Amino acid sequence: MTVWFEVAWLMTTSKAGTSALNVQRVLGLGSYQTAWAMLHRYRSAMTAPGRDKLSGQVEIDEAFYGGKDKPGPRGRGATGKVLVAGAIEHRPDGRRGSGRARLSIIPAATTAALGAFVTENVAAGSTIITDGWVSYPSAVSGKGIEHEPINISSSGQHAHELLPGVHRLFSLSKRWLEGTHQGAAEPDHLQAYLDEFVFRFNRRTARHRGLLFLRLLERAVDTAPTT
Repeated sequence: MTVWFEVAWLMTTSKAGTSALNVQRVLGLGSYQTAWAMLHRYRSAMTAPGRDKLSGQVEIDEAFYGGKDKPGPRGRGATGKVLVAGAIEHRPDGRRGSGRARLSIIPAATTAALGAFVTENVAAGSTIITDGWVSYPSAVSGKGIEHEPINISSSGQHAHELLPGVHRLFSLSKRWLEGTHQGAAEPDHLQAYLDEFVFRFNRRTARHRGLLFLRLLERAVDTAPTT
């Protein structure tokens, strides 16, 4: 148990988390796979079922995740990469900065996929702010959610200027994957890494890092065993 506690502490007390290679080195484990499996089991506990949905004004967009070894066309037609939908709250009362966030792998930027993402992550009564992609109006229809589309091409500005919060979220998560994990997150496991990033991002203002350690252990207790 003390080894498991140490791994949880390493994951939560650093703003950048930790890698399996570092856990193996610090704890003197004989196997990289053992360290990776311990981290991955904690990742499986980082998304609480029934968690509160995002509310207020919420920016939503999609981005492709994939290393330099996965070439392909840019934009929504890219191939060989993983498509991720992101959402992030605006702080209420016009305060600077962003609130909570979500990142989820989606199969395609279709009405069905984006609609499922919105339903799962955004509360009724909220307003989503997106680019002018054709799938969004139908994706939010009938959900009690307002939609404010922005026509990027006619604005004369770049997407990251008009949707700064969600693009910053994409940038920070990609930088974390490339930095802490050296781009080693395989597509089959990428969602777990994204869940870890969101868990830490949504608690980035916590005054005491030990609170993240406490929350992770609480989640681990409530999560079914992973085999």
